[in-house]
Amino acid sequence: MAPESALVLRAGLVLLLAAQALPSASACNRRFYEMTISELCLAKFELDMEGLDRGLWCSWPDTMQIYEGLTNCTYQVALRMECFWPNRIVDSFFMQVHRIYFHDCALTGRLLHDPPIGILAPFIAVPILVTLLMTAVVVWRSKRTEGVL
Repeated sequence: MAPESALVLRAGLVLLLAAQALPSASACNRRFYEMTISELCLAKFELDMEGLDRGLWCSWPDTMQIYEGLTNCTYQVALRMECFWPNRIVDSFFMQVHRIYFHDCALTGRLLHDPPIGILAPFIAVPILVTLLMTAVVVWRSKRTEGVL
């Protein structure tokens, strides 16, 4: 390796290490980010939710667009302020939103439930019929002993 390229490589390595060690001038201002998403994103979300009937707050199809707007707003603000996204501020922000707006929502849309009877009946009937058929064949074969040695 030529001495010039080794010198350039060493200088690049020193610059890289210095950039990692020194704080960035454009680091995320966490308090300003938290204040901005509360004043900008949450304010719009609150207006949109107030425009929606309170009985529809737990309906995902009705609130999906509003919720996606809130999520996108927190992401766009993070990008412009050079903050990581998601982060602890966003997590606690969304926990607060859920405590206020979605705490009474049931989990009915996410709970497991039985399939319709048209699908469930064959899964019950076929094993029962096969069991009865095999029992009948065994009893029938046990009564016919003429071929057994």
